[in-house]
Amino acid sequence: MTPAVAGQASLPKLFLRFLRLGLLAWGGPVAQIAMLRQELVDEEHWVTPERFNRVLAVYQVLPGPEATELCVYFGMLAGGRLGGMLAGLAFMLPGFVLMLALSWVYMHVGITSPTFAAVFRGCQPAVAALIVRAVHRIGGHALHGNRWLWAIALGAATAQLLGANFLLTLLVAGVVYALAKRGHTWAAVMGGLAGLGLVLFVLDASMGVTAAAGQAAAGGAQSPLALFVSGLRAGLLTFGGAYTAIPFIRHDAVEVGGWMTNPQFLDGLALSGILPAPLIIFSTFVGYLGGGAVGAVTMTIGVFLPAFAMTLIGHAYMERLVENQATHAFLDGVTAGVVGLIGATALGILNDTVTGLTAWVIFALALLALFQMKARWAVAVVVVGAGVLGWLLYR
Repeated sequence: MTPAVAGQASLPKLFLRFLRLGLLAWGGPVAQIAMLRQELVDEEHWVTPERFNRVLAVYQVLPGPEATELCVYFGMLAGGRLGGMLAGLAFMLPGFVLMLALSWVYMHVGITSPTFAAVFRGCQPAVAALIVRAVHRIGGHALHGNRWLWAIALGAATAQLLGANFLLTLLVAGVVYALAKRGHTWAAVMGGLAGLGLVLFVLDASMGVTAAAGQAAAGGAQSPLALFVSGLRAGLLTFGGAYTAIPFIRHDAVEVGGWMTNPQFLDGLALSGILPAPLIIFSTFVGYLGGGAVGAVTMTIGVFLPAFAMTLIGHAYMERLVENQATHAFLDGVTAGVVGLIGATALGILNDTVTGLTAWVIFALALLALFQMKARWAVAVVVVGAGVLGWLLYR
């Protein structure tokens, strides 16, 4: 199919086409993007390789899972906005259905079965290793030796460890780096110090209210609206890939809402790592534990809504916006802030879940494997292998 005739595609055939791609979407975003490029660009020439690279660059800067956004984009080429919506839904549908089923099994079988408990206990250190590896990989691309970006990441990590509001932290991060890129060094320094003071002031003023709200909601079922808002906030802040959503969703589910524990959160990440789906599909698991099947659906909608909306409504505008250097500097600063948030989250998860010699051995082996393995199946192999080790060692 060439661009000239792409708009003539049958919508049912388009849906089935991307449903098949969704069933083959193993191995994480890198493998998924490579699959889409090979089939739709290299083999069928829907767009030129240069156009594909430019579109991918836009989605790598904007929030949302890039592979899903690319499916929406190609669906728009083939069938307009309705085609884009159908293509995106079809691509994520297999992973969503599987995660929903696994969430039910986890809640009704896994927590009472010694076998499942041992498997998940083995997976938890491996998922902690995945997060540490993600900090290294994303940080290497996002910070690239820039002292300003390193300082912003460290500042954001400190603010996160102190319990500051992450939205305010990211806003300060973006503004500081935008000033630094324009050469306003002293303004950036003073802006950073003022931002840190503001973060600490807001933290001090709101600490009691936040604690009270968290205690009131802890352990209880969440409303569909609350889960939708939590997912939407995470979906709007996933700069640089699905791993960047982890601190935001964990903040709502574990630290404030309290409807799941750190080990349960890691179990959801482990399950998403072995499914043919974007990693961010773990939000379905989080929503299920917060509000059952309805909660799973509403939180998933919230997480994926920005990815659909930015492509269906504003792709052309976003493309022009991203080309603006000032905007790009602000987004680079936000991304550095997100790296700091993930790093602080990794420390918290390590402290809470990787305890005991056996867990540290599994963590070390998993981290070594993730640094050594380059295959598309690396994440699934590490998670499954850790589960087998857990079954052998924790039974």
